[in-house]
Parts: sequence; C-alpha cells; structure tokens
Amino acid sequence: MESYYPDQTDLAILKLLQKEARLTYNEIGRRLHKSKSPIIERVRRLEKLGYIRGYVALLDYELLRDCMMAYVRVRLNAHSGAALEEFQAAVTAFPEVLECCHTTGEDDFVLKVVTSSLQSYNAFLRQKLDKLPNIGQVSSSMVLAQTKHSTVVPF
Repeated sequence: MESYYPDQTDLAILKLLQKEARLTYNEIGRRLHKSKSPIIERVRRLEKLGYIRGYVALLDYELLRDCMMAYVRVRLNAHSGAALEEFQAAVTAFPEVLECCHTTGEDDFVLKVVTSSLQSYNAFLRQKLDKLPNIGQVSSSMVLAQTKHSTVVPF
C-alpha cells in the first residue's frame, strides 16, 4: 500500500464525514470551498488507503428495548503472541463483542459487549467466553446509563 498522510483538505473531509457521513460530495465541496470532482477523488483515495473503513448508522442503545451493554475485563493465563492472537481471533468473531482492546495493567483485554438481556449475557459468558482456552479471570461491569457515546476521533 502506498505511503500517504492526509493533507489539510483530506483532514477537513474526514472531520466532516465523522460527524455527518451522509453528506453529499456537493455539500462537502460547498463547506470546503472546493468543487465536487476533487472531493470525490479525495474520498475515494481515503477509502482505498483505509483512512475511511466504512459508513454506519449509530443506534441509541437506550431507545432499543432488549439491549444491555457491559464492559468485560479479561485476564489470560498465558501471554505468548500465539495465545494473544488466538484470543483476539475468537472474540472478534462473536457478534456480541463490539470492541476488543488489548490493554496494559492487570487485565489483558477489555471487551465492549452488547446482548439483549441479562440471561443472554450470562449465556454469552458461559457458552462462548468461558469456553475459550487460556481464560484466567473475567470480570464484568454492566452499563446503567451512557452519558456520552461518540465515534469522532479528535485530531
């Protein structure tokens, strides 16, 4: 893949799309005082190079019935490269796991998990997470309320 770092116009496009991914090329161009054609080229290049990985609709968890979130801290028994990769591959395949972060400190990973109920969360723990090899310790924190949720990367 070619080496490229976004210039100021690219960064401005990324800032706009992070906040409003449904903006048209015309609207982006209008806001940045550019014509539509170079905006299209820049967005396509940013997509091709992986700066833009995709577009999604962000849902409000509180408005969805049957939806609960938990942060799960996992400590592994072994820490070899192969053990870490095996764990990451397994948990990223679980649809309940929205985020998987390899962390420093006492725990090795923090997972953001969403299920439909406490019972389905318990099933996720017992039938999926606890069945993985190398699991040392698992602790959970249930989310009671979410006061901020953003996907905007500040740069």
